[in-house]
Amino acid sequence: MSTPFASAAPYYARYRPPYPAECYALLADRFALDGSQTVLDLGAGPGTLSLPLAPLVEHVYAVDPEPAMLAEGCRLAEELGRTNVSWLRGDAAGVGRLCLPRLDLCVIGGAFHRMDRVRLLADLDGMLAPRGGIAVVTTSPAGSGRSGPGPSWPAVVDEVCARFLGADHRPQGPGAEPGDEVQDVADRLAKSVFSRVEITTWEQSTRCTLDQLVGLQFSRARCGPARFGDRKDAFESELRDALLAHDQDGTYLRSVTVTAAVGTRPRR
Repeated sequence: MSTPFASAAPYYARYRPPYPAECYALLADRFALDGSQTVLDLGAGPGTLSLPLAPLVEHVYAVDPEPAMLAEGCRLAEELGRTNVSWLRGDAAGVGRLCLPRLDLCVIGGAFHRMDRVRLLADLDGMLAPRGGIAVVTTSPAGSGRSGPGPSWPAVVDEVCARFLGADHRPQGPGAEPGDEVQDVADRLAKSVFSRVEITTWEQSTRCTLDQLVGLQFSRARCGPARFGDRKDAFESELRDALLAHDQDGTYLRSVTVTAAVGTRPRR
């Protein structure tokens, strides 16, 4: 059965911005990546983490429950000539049944807060090499997104989404608030065997075109095209009109904070 990300997959692959190069430099330093390591990317999507990591390691296992995401990842890997990535359908609950070799690093993106984290971290303890560890990489809004007078563009997007999906369209539970997500990740790691936790953040600002900003909304499970059914075109039209009314130049500043929480076992 397809996940809510099925219809979002093409937009995710095209419009989600990459993580900063400094993130991969950090992982290369902390885990001494020299082309001989084996990495698991859990909840990999279309390879947002897997594909940049592939040149740094021997092999990446990109695992995701959504076939459409894996198909996008395969396509991008072929375009980039990344031949050392295996695309596997699976989820956190069944990671132990994938029969993977001993791992040196497990990376997880924003999907971490949707997983059974206690069980997952216990499972990974038996899969990761003694000097291995986990890196959870998340993105949260930074600043207001304001590029002129009036409300910020995220508020404009939120208002249009609410008209079509209802006021409860925002995600609920752990990770629903940006600051809570980072703290939840740190707390979960600290209570696991990977209790030596290091948090690193980077501020990232980019100018988005109208097409990029609309595509970014469709890349989210809560706003994927399937959520709107036959009203998808109407939603897109209203969103474009509202964003252009907010800023007639059709360019929008997107500022985010990227956080990498690295968890390793305490040194003895």
